[in-house]
Amino acid sequence: MKTRVLLIEDDESITELVRYNLERAEYSVEAVADGEDGLYRATQETPDIILLDWMLPNLSGLEICRQLRRNTETANVPIIMLTARADEPDRIRGLETGADDYIVKPFSPKELIARIQAVLRRVRPALAGQQLRFEDITLDNVSHRVTRGETLIHLGPTEYRLLRHFMENPGRVFSREQLLDSVWGHDVYVEPRTVDVHIRRLRKAMNFDNTSDYIRTVRSAGYALDSRG
Repeated sequence: MKTRVLLIEDDESITELVRYNLERAEYSVEAVADGEDGLYRATQETPDIILLDWMLPNLSGLEICRQLRRNTETANVPIIMLTARADEPDRIRGLETGADDYIVKPFSPKELIARIQAVLRRVRPALAGQQLRFEDITLDNVSHRVTRGETLIHLGPTEYRLLRHFMENPGRVFSREQLLDSVWGHDVYVEPRTVDVHIRRLRKAMNFDNTSDYIRTVRSAGYALDSRG
C-alpha cells in the first residue's frame, strides 16, 4: 500500500512538480487547491502525511493546521508546511501551530522527499521502512512475507492488506467503514459485514499454539491492533 500524501497547494506549477516527483517515488498523491476543500479532504479520508501551503484561498494553512490538530481523527497526522515565508519568526509560528516540518519555496524535489521520509521515520516509522513489526509479528513489504516468531504465516491478499493497515496504525481503532475505504478502496462495493469475515480469517491464521490475539474488537466501534487485549 502506497503512502498517501494530501497536497494542499494553490500554485499549479508547484502542484505538478510535487505530484510528478512523489508519484515517481511511489507515493500516492491527492492535490487540492483550496483551503476549505483541503481541510474537508483531510478530515474525510485521513492521509498518511499532509503537505500544506501557508497562503491559500478561503482558509490559510495555519488555520488548517490548527483545526487538524484539534480534531482527534487528524491530530497525529504529519504536516509539512510549504511556504515562501523564510523569516525565522514565520518558521517558529508554523511549527508552534503544529507543523512537523517547514520547507521554504523554492525547494528541490529531492529535498522534499528527504524531508517527507525524515518526518515519517520520526512520527510514523512504520511507513518509512520496508518491514513492519508489532510484538512478535513481522511483515515484509518487499517479499510480502509475514512471520510470527519463527513461523511463516500464509495470508490471502485481503488478510495481508488488513494486517498491513493495522501494523501501520497500531493501537488505532478503525470502524468497518474505515477499513473498507482503506483496504478495499472507495470504488469497490462490499458489505461492511464482509470485514468481520476477513478479520476472522486473519485471526485464525495469526493465532496458533496459544499465542496472544492482538486484534482487539471494540464494541460499537470497530477493530484495532493492540497488545493490551
